[in-house]
Amino acid sequence: MPNPAAFVSTLFHAQGNPDKVTVAFTMAVNAVQKGHSACLILMAEGVALGVPGATDSINIGTPFDPAADLLKRYLDQGGRVAVCKSCMVHNGFSAEQMDPRFEIITAPDVIDLLMGATGSLQIS
Repeated sequence: MPNPAAFVSTLFHAQGNPDKVTVAFTMAVNAVQKGHSACLILMAEGVALGVPGATDSINIGTPFDPAADLLKRYLDQGGRVAVCKSCMVHNGFSAEQMDPRFEIITAPDVIDLLMGATGSLQIS
């Protein structure tokens, strides 16, 4: 089981829905800035964001920061990113393609994280 997190967010989208990606990253950054432990889980199409550099082209403009900047701040402040293993495999990715800073987790791990969280946000 992965370490618990007070704030857990699930993200089911990638480059095809930059608004939802940006909102997910913005909320995750705010969670860690408020002192909460946080884990952002990439699921379904969202696993594409696990590839290094995948957020580089996502920028929806003011008042939001570019997704790559949000991700960097989130990780620098102790936020965690987890990739759903089944979703990763289903979408044709391998663990070797994922950012090494991200955790690869299973469906039971997702349940444990969600059930252990004080708060959660599902962006689907």
